[in-house]
Amino acid sequence: MTAPHSPPFHAEHLGSLLRPRELTQAFRAHAGGDIDDAAFHKIQEDAIRQVVALQETAGLAMVTDGEYRRASYWGHWVDAIEGLGTAPALFTFHDEGGEEQTFIAATCTGRLKKAKPISTGEFSFLNSVATATPKITMPSPSTLHFWRLSQTIEGSGYDTDEAFFADLCAIFAREIADLHALGCRYVQLDEVPLIMLGNPDIRDQVKGFGSDPERLIDLYITAMNDAAGGRPKGMTAGMHMCRGNFKGKWLTEGGYDDIAEQVFGRVEVDAFFLEYDTERAGGFEPLRFVPKDKRVVLGLVSSKVPQLEDRDRLKARIEEAAKFVPLDRLSISPQCGFASTVAGNPLSEDDEKRKLELLVGVADDVWGTK
Repeated sequence: MTAPHSPPFHAEHLGSLLRPRELTQAFRAHAGGDIDDAAFHKIQEDAIRQVVALQETAGLAMVTDGEYRRASYWGHWVDAIEGLGTAPALFTFHDEGGEEQTFIAATCTGRLKKAKPISTGEFSFLNSVATATPKITMPSPSTLHFWRLSQTIEGSGYDTDEAFFADLCAIFAREIADLHALGCRYVQLDEVPLIMLGNPDIRDQVKGFGSDPERLIDLYITAMNDAAGGRPKGMTAGMHMCRGNFKGKWLTEGGYDDIAEQVFGRVEVDAFFLEYDTERAGGFEPLRFVPKDKRVVLGLVSSKVPQLEDRDRLKARIEEAAKFVPLDRLSISPQCGFASTVAGNPLSEDDEKRKLELLVGVADDVWGTK
């Protein structure tokens, strides 16, 4: 079996990587005014060079900058767009012990206007230091709405969610076009709300907040297509579906069953990156709804815990998934990034390295290539 000539590759990762201590210290120092922009950017660029080398040495055919310029996976969009701000989210993260974690989410404060570059600078530098295919990650449009639901647009000047998304998705489409013009051929949009809406308990919460879950599913699928569906020819777009990832905690659980037919059938991307690292994700049966022209990246390796997965078990799970999607259209990855925020998940850089190497090794075993 030969390697795919375009992404996704058989061994992938989802974007964010653990920040080294020097970088986390630099984030704090820069926020506190102890180092200036130039010094901060130099530390970031040095760290990016090192993490690109880490990925390429592991044997990956794709690389990211580890999201090392970002405080969180979505915060740079708020920083770059006039009319976006932050406020407390309506939902909470939790773990197996039931401990909850509140968080700050995006909200709309006025009419949206892109005020400065979002990811084009990230791509330009990454492209200049990478040999492997560079991938740019970005939040999904729903990420900038769902955590506060209808409260997102209160007092913003937008009368409807549809009007808000029309302006927001135009910014997404322009950003993707600008990335393509610079040579970017691979983008990934990180989507959490749609899989949350597949959980009956979350749907009840949403109803309790005065919103309609079915309407939101349709709204978010439409927004994803408005953002990425019209991407330039030759650009691969993937949608990563995640149940939340913050310091090892998550937002929801449950399978893809209730949303698979709509999401897999309607979302206009080339690949679905799906979380399958624990029983919380359900079985592979919903993959039967994936169209024949789309690929699936199985998130079988956990970025939340240090324990290294069993190689034979991973290969067996790939075989199980291949009952629903042909093997040549499958890939393997972690279920999410290793550090959706600067703080990162509770594992070490050595744990992360071993997991990246494991992905490449499993891909070589299964497909004869990474």
